[in-house]
Amino acid sequence: MRTSLDAATLAGIARRLSEVDEQRAARYPGDAGGRQPVHTCYVPADVAADDLPVQWGAAALAALEEYAPGPLAFADVLGVSGALAEKVHEKVVAKLATEPVEDLRIDFEDGYGVQPDTVEDEDAVRCAGIVGVLTVPWVGIRFKSFEHFDRGIRTLDVFLTHLAAVPDGLTLTFPKVTSVEQVAALVELLDLLEERLGLPKGRLRFEIQIETTQSIVDSTGTVAIPKLIAAGQGRVSALHFGTYDYTAACGLSAGEQHLAHAACDFARHVMQVSAAGTGVRLSDGSTNILPVGDRVAVHEAWREHFRLTLRSLKHGFYQGWDLHPAQLVTRYAANYAFYLGNADADAKRLRAYVEKADAGVLDEPATAQALATSMRRARDCGALSASEVERLCGLSTAELDALARREVP
Repeated sequence: MRTSLDAATLAGIARRLSEVDEQRAARYPGDAGGRQPVHTCYVPADVAADDLPVQWGAAALAALEEYAPGPLAFADVLGVSGALAEKVHEKVVAKLATEPVEDLRIDFEDGYGVQPDTVEDEDAVRCAGIVGVLTVPWVGIRFKSFEHFDRGIRTLDVFLTHLAAVPDGLTLTFPKVTSVEQVAALVELLDLLEERLGLPKGRLRFEIQIETTQSIVDSTGTVAIPKLIAAGQGRVSALHFGTYDYTAACGLSAGEQHLAHAACDFARHVMQVSAAGTGVRLSDGSTNILPVGDRVAVHEAWREHFRLTLRSLKHGFYQGWDLHPAQLVTRYAANYAFYLGNADADAKRLRAYVEKADAGVLDEPATAQALATSMRRARDCGALSASEVERLCGLSTAELDALARREVP
């Protein structure tokens, strides 16, 4: 067959493209796989205790029993249909009784405030002991920002030095980041801490809080997050949105500082695009409308938290912050309602894709990947059991995981 392009020319271009492909694959390895927590619970360091997850679970169950006893009352408060509400209520009660807290962050920053150095040192040592005995999948501390460099790094140093062992789910939270240089400095310090504590290189990872305008657009007018992730040299595990610092930095009045504001949507979209494919996960921020007070106040706060959690899920943010035990009720209720409400339709589309059946929707491999990932998230958070997922989709756990990696099962 005659052609107009010679093999040598094509080989040279292919070599250049393969180098680009290798660089892209290194920069965008895709999701690391495994479970992601649906929330991060924040508690000030001075009130942290080794039975805190049990305390929060008991308090959440007590609030549920007092303010929405039974599926019907639960459905009425949250506006969930009766049949779905019964399933959701049952699963929420079970979750609160068995694993109420998935990710716990002991806070030495805004939630802790300014304490005498001796007090903060003592709290850092005490919290290292607490972390050593907690049975939650993820746990860690938020140290002070580099606005308070000496104090923040001292707390981090004391905490890590007094850990009996580094738990698998240890997470460090780096707040109020404003520059690449700050991230590079933290990486340098973590290198030194690993060397001096006898830890494997890269063992200590951290999440960056996106709560300053400079962490979205830097002083040169370019998007900052890709540079922050690159400066992390593989140590950045997640980006967490900080609702109130960010909206305040944008100049919004107090009444407009909330998760559903368009300014927050812009920041989250930048986070999404910047982190896509990197393996760095995303978390939404918090709402400061707490479910406390009389029945009317608790119901209003629950509805707001339920609405905002659903909104985050629909926008592709599968994790968020919880600041009060009673928020666990609506955190799990929103997750279960979201996944259970979509499960039948998602499973039908996924089954049709695998079987190449004509189901009225022509899904692409990317959509099949999203469907499989959604079913995995439903399983991971407890909305569906592994056997329920397999029954709905007709796929084993291994086959579902393969589709989530965009492989042919």
